[in-house]
Formats: sequence, C-alpha cells, structure tokens
Amino acid sequence: MPVFNERATLEEIVQRVRAADLTVNVNGTGGAPHEPLTLEREIVIVDDGSTDGTRDILDQWQAETPGDMQIIYHAANGGKGAALRTAFNHASGDIFIIQDADLEYDPRDYVKVLLPILEGRTPVVYGSRFMGGTRSAMSLTHTMGNKFLTVLTNLFYGTSLTDMETCYKAFRRDVIADMKLRSRRFEIEPELTAKILKRGYTIFEVPITYNGREFHEGKKITWRDGFVAVRTLVKYRFVD
Repeated sequence: MPVFNERATLEEIVQRVRAADLTVNVNGTGGAPHEPLTLEREIVIVDDGSTDGTRDILDQWQAETPGDMQIIYHAANGGKGAALRTAFNHASGDIFIIQDADLEYDPRDYVKVLLPILEGRTPVVYGSRFMGGTRSAMSLTHTMGNKFLTVLTNLFYGTSLTDMETCYKAFRRDVIADMKLRSRRFEIEPELTAKILKRGYTIFEVPITYNGREFHEGKKITWRDGFVAVRTLVKYRFVD
C-alpha cells in the first residue's frame, strides 16, 4: 500500500483491508471443491514522504507493533512506483496485491481477484473497472485516457486487456522476483504490465467495483502522467 498524504482515508482503508473476508473456496482438479482456505494477510505500508499528518497515524500504529503490518518510511516523496518497489522488497507473502490508500477500490474484491491464482489458472490477475462491475461514473477524460492506454497496450503486446491502469494487480511473488522495475511515479502500471507480458504470462481479468474520486478529493494522477505512460509502453516494448 503506497501512501502519500492520505490522512483523510488511511485509517478507513486499513480497517477495510483488515475486515475483508479472506476465506476462499478453491476448486481442485476437475472442479472438485476443496475445504475452504483462509489466507493470512500482511499489510505492507510505504509512506512516501507524507507531510499532512499521515505519519502521525503511522507512528502510532508502529508503536503498537501490529503483527499483521509492516510500515516503511521514505524520507522524501519518490512516487507510487518508488513506494511499490520498496513494498515488494519487504513483503513476505507468496502473492502480492496492490492497494491504494484512498477509498476507490474495495478490499471485499480481494477473494475475487485472488481466486484464479489460488486455483492455478494463472499467476497474474487484474481487477477490471470496465467489465460490468458496480462503479461510480468516471470523468470522460479519465475514461478515455484509461481506454486509450489499454488499447495501446493491447496493440503493442498482443493481448486483450480491458483495464491496464487498474490498481488491483495481483501476482505470485515469483512473477516479479527478479524483475528490474525502474519507474518512480504512476508509470509503474504500464512498466509492470509490459514486463509481465514480455515474460510470457497471461493476465486474467475479473470485474471489480470502483468508487472514483476527483482532484478536489485528493486524486493525484493527471493528464501529464498519461504521456509518460505512453512513453513507458513504447520503451519497454523494445528494451528491458
């Protein structure tokens, strides 16, 4: 969970993550049901140089030494990509799922996103906001920007994704264990996708719910990041 100036939502999203039911009914070979599986969770929070009081909350949690949480601090803001790279290096689980610190994505979708991995159908799952799940109306510019970047990804990498820019990306640890990630900001999304696809993995998509926020509510990604995403998709199509 990368965090930058999310004092207004941090406590609520962590509460939702902890409240998410991680009991999964996993089917075995031939579709035969197994006993329900209860997953262990580890919350890895990377504070990326927050200045709005977010660190006061994290310092309090750190003092309480919560057993299900790691908290890492960046001295200065490096961007979402930098925070995720730190989180990946500290996480101890077998499967990673990315969670933003706002309230746009619902942790109750975790089981839906994780199930194809647990059943061995794929090592990578993306939660798509454009597959019919319940969602708030997204602005026209964000909708068109997301769709354009997804179409570009499909053209460059020969896939058929519906939502490349989604936050909910889940993958087995081994998928990115030796992957050299370089992005510092929001271009981490296309970099991850490009390198996953270039390694020959198939990305499975499932519908998720989405409650988007606007800039006055704290949304940070802008149209400028769209141009960087395009450059990133082009770059990693031809280089590592």
